[in-house]
Amino acid sequence: MAIDTTTRPTTPADAPLGTPRLSTRDRLVLFVLCAAQFMVALDFSVLNVALPELGSDLGMSRSALQWAVTAFALPSGGFLLLFGRIGDLYGRRRLFLAGLSLFGAASLLATLAWDPASFLAGRALQGLGAAAIVPAGMSLLTTTFPEGPARDRALGISGTLLSLGFTVGMVAGGVLTDAFGWRSTMALLTVFALLVLPLAPSLLPESRTPDRPRLDVPGAVTVTTGLLSLIYALSTAADHGFGRADVITALAAGLLLLTAFTVVESRSAAPLVSLPMLRRRTVAWGNVGGLVTFSMMSTVVFVLTLYLQEVLRLSAFETGLVFGVQGVLSAVAGSLAAKVIGRFGARRTLVGSLAGQGALIAALLLLNAHTWSVWLATAALSLASMCHLGAIVSYGLTVTSGVADEEQGLATGLVTSTQQVGITVGIPVLGVLATTSGDLLAGVHTVLALDAAVVLAAAVLVGLGLRRDRSGN
Repeated sequence: MAIDTTTRPTTPADAPLGTPRLSTRDRLVLFVLCAAQFMVALDFSVLNVALPELGSDLGMSRSALQWAVTAFALPSGGFLLLFGRIGDLYGRRRLFLAGLSLFGAASLLATLAWDPASFLAGRALQGLGAAAIVPAGMSLLTTTFPEGPARDRALGISGTLLSLGFTVGMVAGGVLTDAFGWRSTMALLTVFALLVLPLAPSLLPESRTPDRPRLDVPGAVTVTTGLLSLIYALSTAADHGFGRADVITALAAGLLLLTAFTVVESRSAAPLVSLPMLRRRTVAWGNVGGLVTFSMMSTVVFVLTLYLQEVLRLSAFETGLVFGVQGVLSAVAGSLAAKVIGRFGARRTLVGSLAGQGALIAALLLLNAHTWSVWLATAALSLASMCHLGAIVSYGLTVTSGVADEEQGLATGLVTSTQQVGITVGIPVLGVLATTSGDLLAGVHTVLALDAAVVLAAAVLVGLGLRRDRSGN
């Protein structure tokens, strides 16, 4: 039975909010949804340190190893908007369960892989499952918890676990690979899926739009193939640069298809993406803030991993401790995010968080080859991650506030597409400057300077863009 909550009252994104209390059932629903999101975030990084061993075991060359990451990133980012809309039309709970089942089966296939083809098939199916889990899970969260304190707290916890999943994956991947081999990283994801899947059917309510408009097939084709082309180009460029013919072709095709998508949507009777929604200041500028905070923070984590191990010569375990401190403070930030937003509003919190993130990244320019720099790296990275968490939660609230429940899948599809594209785009665009530099420390400084400049510029632009006009929109 579909739940129609379209008449639920809403509050503005900047309204002061109190501290909510969640019922036991609400906590269980939140646990299931956040555990699934954490699992997907974990998958983005848990395999990274295991790639050399994986390549040796399965006979994959160094150039082929990039596909262990790309095979997951392509479908997980490319199908988000399409699956978000399918969830709106045919049931978010149904899509969430299907995605979770596929993700678990695909993780088992990757764990048991006997050659490169079977492993890459498992990774691609993991990505497809993730593309269903993420928008459906976010839509279930925003339709289950009404706009206001309860939703703020739920999104705060979800954002914290999303960020923690990426960091924990880096640490856990090293520990598991050293102790049990690369297959244990994929087995961990299988176990996660098996723990969450039995709980979900009885806890999660079904949710879909009251009417059933036709699916916008031309829009689905252009946006999905456009995102696939764009993500392929950026992922491949991370390892081979932007000079390769396939990268240039895919990049041009992606931009052309996404341009065609906007034309298709402007003429569609039932568009996949409502262009009036994209013209809302909160949706447009909120997603700009989200894209910047994700892409730039993932780049910082990447270059600091290189810096700590190759410049300061820290071991994998010592590097893990640095990111462990970051993870703890990120968790603290997530628990405080709802209170901060309740006092200052989502929009001001987003702008302030971006400004803080940019300033703290700029402080990392003081890093040098002396061992004391590890303390600066730990402190600045951890505090920047706290601001990053504030930006994650507040941009999600900014984008989804005031959106009717029948369009929540669309809005959260945009939010999660921004997350996935942000994580994918940052390292290829900026991280490659560090890896191709003759002097790694100089390359790290160049990346950090550009990173800080982009985040600070975004803080100014988002702040101006989110100013209310005279009509209050």
